[in-house]
Amino acid sequence: MLSQLMVLFGFFSLVLVLIYWINRAVSLFDQLIADGQSAAVFLEFTALSLPSVMRLALPLAAFAAAVYVTNRMSTESELTVVQATGYSPVRLARPVLYFGLIVALMMSILLHFLIPLSTARLAEREVEISQNISSRFLTEGRFLEPVNGVTFYIREITPSGELRDVFLSDNRNPDEQVTYTAAKAFLVREGATTQLVMIDGMVQTLLTQDQRLFRTSFDDFAFSVSNLMTEPRTRGRRENVVPTWELLNPTQALQDETRRTAAYLLASANDRFSQSILGAVAALLGYAALMVGSYSRFGVWKQIIGAIFLIIVVKAVETAGLRVARSDTQLWFVAYLQCVVGFVMVWCLLYWAGHPYLFKRRIPEAPTP
Repeated sequence: MLSQLMVLFGFFSLVLVLIYWINRAVSLFDQLIADGQSAAVFLEFTALSLPSVMRLALPLAAFAAAVYVTNRMSTESELTVVQATGYSPVRLARPVLYFGLIVALMMSILLHFLIPLSTARLAEREVEISQNISSRFLTEGRFLEPVNGVTFYIREITPSGELRDVFLSDNRNPDEQVTYTAAKAFLVREGATTQLVMIDGMVQTLLTQDQRLFRTSFDDFAFSVSNLMTEPRTRGRRENVVPTWELLNPTQALQDETRRTAAYLLASANDRFSQSILGAVAALLGYAALMVGSYSRFGVWKQIIGAIFLIIVVKAVETAGLRVARSDTQLWFVAYLQCVVGFVMVWCLLYWAGHPYLFKRRIPEAPTP
């Protein structure tokens, strides 16, 4: 049973990860490729977002695998045969428990190590790209407006970095409109500033008050484009990139850096542990729900729907518990409320499965004469 659970878990994980990953990749494609980024940057960003996608997919895959395997064994009467030999539903739950512990271990590695590292690296790359003038300012064949009042156009960018047929319109000054055109141009960095050196061009200045136009030709002209680039907002780390051991001891410096309260950080740390345990809860809940009830030729669809409903209830308890835990540092244990509720549900379902006549009326025995 454990081997079947692992095989199905791998299949469902692959399918769900692909679905979530494609959805994420589409948004990244629109954001990165449209901004002039290369395919390598797109692949890097999608790879860095993979651990976060797996965090969403693994518990659902564990639940789906447990439901599928239990449903198949029930349909083929394997569970009936095994129970007839004396195995109780609790004893049959051992392989599912071992499977859930394996899923919990995978979730722990993701939540405590891979996701903080990948998210931190992703944030670093976003800052690097936002500071890259080539990706934010140089896009051939498009009219760009890096700031209000400035329009920039390049017909072609050669592999050597030469800009051909450059157009730059500066309307930030209400008293005059300045237009620069050049046959070619280059970007030259000088320390913290960046100059656009235009060659073989012309400057046209239109005075708005009297509509007089002045035209000046030049062989080379330098225009500072550093002020056209909006500096990215710099802030400290977010709580999702902070290691768990730091979140468990939220110092004042960490609170100032993340702009979160101590209760919020402590709840985030315990939520990582809770999410890991939730992988085991999902597997056990999928198994226990299908063990309830007697055989029916219509299958176990009622039990499957009931299992899905119970998962929804657990997720609702998770949201409410996390909100309470974030309100007070003394209430950090409420972050585990969904795990407690889930295990209580599993115990009640297994007890019910072991006592099938618990909620049925017993026919009174006829009195002996």
